[in-house]
Amino acid sequence: MIVRWWITALQLTELFVSSLVHLVYGFYIFSTAVAGDLSQALSDCFYKNNVEVSLKSEDSKENLTSTKDLPPIVLVHGIFGFGKGRLGGLSYFAGAEKKDDRVLVPDLGSLTSVYDRARELFYYLKGGQVDYGEEHSKACGHSQFGRIYEQGHYPEWDEDHPIHFVGHSAGAQVVRVLQQMLADKAFKGYENTCENWVLSVTALSGAFNGTTRTYFDGMNPEDGKSLRPVSLLQLCRIGVIIYDWFDIPWLKNYYNFGFDHFNTSWRKIGIWGLIDCLLGNAGPFASGDWILPDLTLQGSIKLNSHLHTFPNTYYFSYATKRTSKVMGITVPSGILGIHPLLFIRILQMSLWRHPPDVPPPYKGYRDEDWWDNDGALNTISMTHPRFPVEHPSQLVVKDSDCQPFLPGIWYYKIVEGDHILFIVNRERAGVQFDLIYDSIFERCRKHAFRKNPTMPNHII
Repeated sequence: MIVRWWITALQLTELFVSSLVHLVYGFYIFSTAVAGDLSQALSDCFYKNNVEVSLKSEDSKENLTSTKDLPPIVLVHGIFGFGKGRLGGLSYFAGAEKKDDRVLVPDLGSLTSVYDRARELFYYLKGGQVDYGEEHSKACGHSQFGRIYEQGHYPEWDEDHPIHFVGHSAGAQVVRVLQQMLADKAFKGYENTCENWVLSVTALSGAFNGTTRTYFDGMNPEDGKSLRPVSLLQLCRIGVIIYDWFDIPWLKNYYNFGFDHFNTSWRKIGIWGLIDCLLGNAGPFASGDWILPDLTLQGSIKLNSHLHTFPNTYYFSYATKRTSKVMGITVPSGILGIHPLLFIRILQMSLWRHPPDVPPPYKGYRDEDWWDNDGALNTISMTHPRFPVEHPSQLVVKDSDCQPFLPGIWYYKIVEGDHILFIVNRERAGVQFDLIYDSIFERCRKHAFRKNPTMPNHII
C-alpha cells in the first residue's frame, strides 16, 4: 500500500512539473511573439520610411520571372505548430523560409488529425473551401466544410507543376497522407489528381511510425485512442476545449488549434455544450479526430497500412537523436545541448517499457528498438516508413551515398539534435541550422526533378 502511494505521488509530481514546464514554455513563445509585434509596430511608427522605391532594374525583372518558374517549396509544421500569419511575426521554421524565393508556409490545424490537415493543405494550395469529405465529417461529428481560400497559394498545381514538400514532425506524415489522397483522387471536383503532383518529400524529424511519447503523456497503450483520466493530455484537452469555447476573435487570430469545424464556440453550443465536451461526450477528443491518436504506434500503423512510397517522387529524411549508449544503457547525450523542455522527456523515452499485459503493436516488437529518441519522437520512427511494411530505404552517412538521387527510395540521415533544434529558435542550432536547410533547398533545386531543372538564372 505504501509503495502504491509513493508511485502515485511521484506520478502526480511528474505531471505537475511537466505541466508547469510546458505552460512556461508556451507562455515564453506567446510573449516572444507579442514582444516582436510590439517592437515592429513601434519601429514602423517612429522610423517609417516615406520614400518608396519603384524603379527596378531589368536584371531584377529577369530574376523575378525565373523565380516564378520554380516549383514552390512548402514547409509543413508539426503538432502545436503554426504557419505564416499566426503568432505575429514569429516563424515556426525560424526564418528558414527566407533561404529561397519560392517558399510557402501554410497555417494548418495545430492539433487536428493528420487527415484533416491533409485536406486543409490541399485547399490552401489550390484554393476554394476546405472539404473534409461527407463520410468522414459525419463519422467524426463536425462540419463537412471549413475555411475558404478565395485565392489558392499555388492554383496551377498539377502534374506539370509539381511541388516540393518539407514536413517537420507530424507535418511529414500529413504530406504522405496528402500524396495518397492525390493518388486516390479523393478531392471532389478534381478528378485529374495523381501522386506525381508531389515532386519531393523531405522529412525533418518526421513522425512516420508513431512515438512512445504519446503513452507517457496520457494515451492508453491498450488501444492508442483513449486518454488516461489523470495525464498531461487530459489537462491539454480541457485547456483546448475552454479556449475554443470562449472563442475570443483576436486571440484565435493570433493562435488557433484548428477545431473551428467542430463548432464548439459558446455562441453555438452554450454552457451545456461546454459541459458535454468536458465530459468527453462531444467534440474532437470524443470522436478521436485529433492528432495524438495518429501519433501512437497503433494509429501510425493504421495510417501506414494504406500509404505508399511512389516511384516518381524523391524522398529524404533527417532523423534526430539525442541519446547515446553508456555501458550498454541508453541515456541522454549530454545536458547543455538539450532543450530544458525535452531533457526529462528524453530520459523517460530511453527507459520505455511496453506494458507486459498489452499485446505488442507489431510482430517482432522490441523495447530497445525504441529507446533512441529526440525527446518527442523515437529515432526508429523518423528514418522512413517501417510498419506494418518497411519501405525502400538507404542510410546516408556522406553525401555521395545519395548520388545519384533516385526517386522511390527513402534516403535518411541520422542527425545529433533534439526535436525542436531546427525550429522556432535559430540561434540554438547555430551553423547546423544553415547546413540542414541549405542542403534541403539545394537538393530540391538541383537534384529532385523529372524534367530538365529550371534554375533561378538558367531558363531552358
